Amino acid sequence: MSESGEAKWALVTGGAKGIGAACCRALAKDGFKVIVNYRSSAAEADALAAEIGGVAVSGDVASIEDDDALIAKVKDVAGRLDVLVNNAGVNVNGPLMMMSIEDIDRVRNVTRGALYLTKLVIRRFMFRQKSGRIINISSVVGSTGNAGQVPYTMEKAGIDAMSRSLCLELQDRGILVNSIAPGFIDTAMTQELTPEIRDYVVKQIPLARMGTADEVAEVVSFLATKGSYITGSVIHVNGGLFRN
Repeated sequence: MSESGEAKWALVTGGAKGIGAACCRALAKDGFKVIVNYRSSAAEADALAAEIGGVAVSGDVASIEDDDALIAKVKDVAGRLDVLVNNAGVNVNGPLMMMSIEDIDRVRNVTRGALYLTKLVIRRFMFRQKSGRIINISSVVGSTGNAGQVPYTMEKAGIDAMSRSLCLELQDRGILVNSIAPGFIDTAMTQELTPEIRDYVVKQIPLARMGTADEVAEVVSFLATKGSYITGSVIHVNGGLFRN
């Protein structure tokens, strides 16, 4: 509960599956009422919202119009927002020279949308509350780079830069901003890798295994409820794959 006795609310974009769903469950366990945002996974989002006592709300983060509608829904349903988890993302694989501008924009527009959504959340909720936690899910490849993922790695590095810069803008507002950079996590996306590629990846990880979505969500939970002296940081959850 907030100091005024109101329920605390969290919004997780791309919250229906994978890391997003794990974050929703972890935050609900922490006592938050959770808004599960989804773009196309309606059945999964509805089931998850019913499981955790949250609310499922559709919207494509890449669409500015959808972002406006999403925040209007949050205001209508919750009236406040204490935690924003910018988790939604999209990737297009392939050599840069083979990518169209549409491929590049598809990845870039999600980052643009996350930035715009963050602006709305700050202006309409967190400034007035003089408190809030913004948690951006980036990726280890934003720090290491990765062949065949130039737009994706560029945007994830940009998300980390956003966390570092925005924490300075909000330093006297009671709002903390951080990134979490997962490594190779065992989700539907990595399950599409061939066994040969999975074996190669695991051999590069000091802990000799992929991580789980729950292990990323544990860090989200910590930043949402504790971590009161952490802002502007990029926290790597990667089994030692990258050490900064």
